[in-house]
Amino acid sequence: MRHVDFSPLYRSTVGFDRLFTILDSLAQPDGAQTYPPYNIERTGENTYRITMAVAGFSEDEIQIEAHRNQLKVTGEKAAEKSEGAETLYRGIASRAFERRFHLADFVEVNGASLKNGLLHIDLKREIPEEMKPRKIAVTALSDNEAKQIEAKATN
Repeated sequence: MRHVDFSPLYRSTVGFDRLFTILDSLAQPDGAQTYPPYNIERTGENTYRITMAVAGFSEDEIQIEAHRNQLKVTGEKAAEKSEGAETLYRGIASRAFERRFHLADFVEVNGASLKNGLLHIDLKREIPEEMKPRKIAVTALSDNEAKQIEAKATN
């Protein structure tokens, strides 16, 4: 895989540091970042859903934190104490995990639910009114309303 060097762009751009950092982190091989598996769905024009397979985790073992444009989901399994039982094979993963998602501007977390081993995180993009495009009406001036500016000549 080829690594792209963004340092020349740092010299000629202002305020794009976060974008270049995101692109840099996406280019890095994740290797061990395959657990837990997840889906990202677009459920509407401005709504999204992240679904993570977290079998074996309960609601109180999963923490979701949204800060600025980053969503962090962590899970830490409480130590199991099984009396008299010996595990011969463990195929259900119960290791701790941390998964980070970069969110676009104005994307907020609406809620999260855990059902049948799937964690659903609902997201919504709400653009503030002052950021939305608006139409400006064009009006014609009549000859009576037109004003002429007079200039004085100075010596």
